[in-house]
Amino acid sequence: MVDFAGWSMPVMYGSILEEVKAVRGACGMFDISHMGRFHLESRGACALLQKLTSNNVEHLKPYQAHYSLLTNDRGGIEDDIIVYCIHPEHYLVVVNASNAQKDWVWIQQHVDLQSDLVDYTAGTAMIAVQGPLAVETVARIAGEEVRQIGRFHWGQGKLNDVDVLYCRTGYTGEDGFELIAPAESAVELWNMLLREGVVPCGLGARDTLRIEAGYPLYGHEIDSDTTPVEAGLMWAVDMEKSFFNGQEAIRNLQKQGAQRRLAGLVCNDRSLPRQGYTVMHDSNVIGQVTSGAFSPARGCSIAMAYLHRDKARSGVSVQIGVRDRILNATVVPKKELLIRQPA
Repeated sequence: MVDFAGWSMPVMYGSILEEVKAVRGACGMFDISHMGRFHLESRGACALLQKLTSNNVEHLKPYQAHYSLLTNDRGGIEDDIIVYCIHPEHYLVVVNASNAQKDWVWIQQHVDLQSDLVDYTAGTAMIAVQGPLAVETVARIAGEEVRQIGRFHWGQGKLNDVDVLYCRTGYTGEDGFELIAPAESAVELWNMLLREGVVPCGLGARDTLRIEAGYPLYGHEIDSDTTPVEAGLMWAVDMEKSFFNGQEAIRNLQKQGAQRRLAGLVCNDRSLPRQGYTVMHDSNVIGQVTSGAFSPARGCSIAMAYLHRDKARSGVSVQIGVRDRILNATVVPKKELLIRQPA
C-alpha cells in the first residue's frame, strides 16, 4: 500500500505481471474511488463546460460521454477528464485524483450563482472492471441489458440492492465498465465481483496497462505546460467550437508546428526506462522519457517519450540512457505499443 494523492492505494495484490495478464486475457478490477467525481447542474452547465473543456459538449446527448481536456489560456492541459451527460443541464465530470482539488477550484471560479457544483467523490465508490470478459462478467450479475450500453455511454440499474451507474469507459485499452455506487456499498460490490472470479489489480498493473495502450498520465505525458498538439490529443479537441480556453494558442501552435511530439518506444530488452531518462539519436539528445514499463505481451520494456518532431517517426532507432548503460529502442506510434497475443 502506498499514499497516492492522499488515498491509501494498493501497488499490487500479488503479482503485477499476473494482474496485467488477467486484464488482457480475462477480467480484472481496480478500486478507482480516488478519481474525483463532480456533478454540475444548471441551465448554463453546457455553456460553462463548452468554455472550460476542449471537446464539444453540445454534441453529447443523455447517456453519452466523451474524453476531454481542461485547458488553460496558454493551451496547456490542466487535466484530462471524462464528461458524462446526465441531461443537457446536468453533467458528471470525472477528474484525476492528483488534480481533484485544483480542478474543483478551477471549475468553481467559473460557476455562476445559479449553478450547482457538488463533489460526490467521498460519497461514492468507483470500481473499474476491465478485460475481454468484463462485459460478460458484469452481465451475469447485473442482467443482460448492460450489454446494450455502448462504448462511451452509461446506464443505471441495481446489482442486488446496490444502485450502480454502469459507465462503458476505462483506462486499460480493454473493454469494460467503470461502476459508480454509494460508498457504503463498495465492499458489497467488490465482493460480488470477487465471487465471479474477477482478479483484483493495483496501481502497478494499471500503469503498465495504460502505457501499453498509449494513454497519458497527468504529471508524466501531460501537464499545464503541455498542449494537445504536442501530446497527440487533438482528437479530443474541437477547433470548430466558437470558443474555449486556450483555443487561439492551440490554433497558433497548429500553424507553426510543435517542436516536439509524444511517441512510443519499444526497447530491445527488459531494462526499464523511467521518467526523465534522456533519449538520443546519433549521440544527439532528441528528447526525454515520460513513462516506461515492462510489457508482458512483448517480453521487453516499452516507453513513451517526447521527441524532436523530426525523430518522432515510426522506425527511427534511438538510444536511452538507463543509469550506467545505453538501451537501444525503436520509435513506434503510441497506438502500436500494445500487441495482443493470439487467443
